Amino acid sequence: MKPESELRNNLKQIRNRLGLSQQDLAKITGVSRQTISGVESGQYAPSATIALRLAKVLGCQVEDLFWLQEDYIDVEAIPTQAVPVAQKVRLNLAEVGGNLIAYPLFGEEAFRTEMIPADGEGWRETDNSKIIVKLWDSQDKIKHTVAIAGCTPVLSLWAKFAEQWYPNLRVSWSFANSIEALERLLRGEVHIAGMHLYNPETNSHNISFIKNILTNQKLVLINLGFWSEGLIVQPGNPKRLRTVVDLTNPAITIVNRELGSGSRQLLEHLLNQDQIPFTAVKGFNHIVNSHVAVAQTISTGKADAGISIQAIATAFGLGFIPLHKSQYDLVIIKDYLQEKPVQQFLNTLGHQRLHSQLISLGGYDTSQTGEIITTIEPKN
Repeated sequence: MKPESELRNNLKQIRNRLGLSQQDLAKITGVSRQTISGVESGQYAPSATIALRLAKVLGCQVEDLFWLQEDYIDVEAIPTQAVPVAQKVRLNLAEVGGNLIAYPLFGEEAFRTEMIPADGEGWRETDNSKIIVKLWDSQDKIKHTVAIAGCTPVLSLWAKFAEQWYPNLRVSWSFANSIEALERLLRGEVHIAGMHLYNPETNSHNISFIKNILTNQKLVLINLGFWSEGLIVQPGNPKRLRTVVDLTNPAITIVNRELGSGSRQLLEHLLNQDQIPFTAVKGFNHIVNSHVAVAQTISTGKADAGISIQAIATAFGLGFIPLHKSQYDLVIIKDYLQEKPVQQFLNTLGHQRLHSQLISLGGYDTSQTGEIITTIEPKN
């Protein structure tokens, strides 16, 4: 039996990104503000006429605004490896020989490094900074690509979800820590930068760091989620670590992240807060460049602890000690919001199926996912 479907919508998020109030949208569309409110809250299913008007006014397709979400159904599958009893596990599925096979997403299977297909081959003929590229793929595919830089593997999960929802969309995700991602955005190399930097002086995330290096661009911050950040430790926490103070024990070795990363910044803040010199922590200068590398270093016994997120600890079967609730925001040059690939990518932030994926990772709060945090004006 096919499950019943429920009408969902992305109207509020798209309206907010365009800077329209409910009253503004109602006036332009020719309906009442109560109608807009009812549609956004899911209490009112719009007619085809109203749905088409809304899409036209907001410059998008009806499918960008409304979709039918089916209830979840239960199926039975055969796992390819042992799965803990009564513990939820993220899985991929495939039908093989008439059987539904489940592939548990543990360790590197959850956060995999893949060879990326190229769009072409390029070379430089002169000292000019530009290169000549022989395309192997269509220009249309390139025009439908949105580029994002950030450090969380969640970006690849979101990218795949968006590509499934919009078959013509392609998401190009490149790894960069928070500062590098922001700098790449301001250099015009990507559409979106992901950041999770904390300022203890203002008890806020990201905004002050952006203002420090912002030039002449108007930026919009959109929330991707809040995550639990802290110490990843060996399974069962055999060294009985509780806080960063325990890292001063000479028997404890840590692995650290590079300058510009949110994890490195959090560790330094917590050590400074407890007046602990960095030199008192063994392994402080043992640097790796990703959340996954932190987990791999600890899982192989080369370090006892390191700062990362709960989702990474869960994926690698490691212990986790929460120390901070971090805010991960997407930074976008406002003009880019008019570009169709960017609109499509951001539209998927409102889908419950994406939220379910994020929540299942562990330590994720999606209560503000897709919401505009603020708009930052350029310096005078």
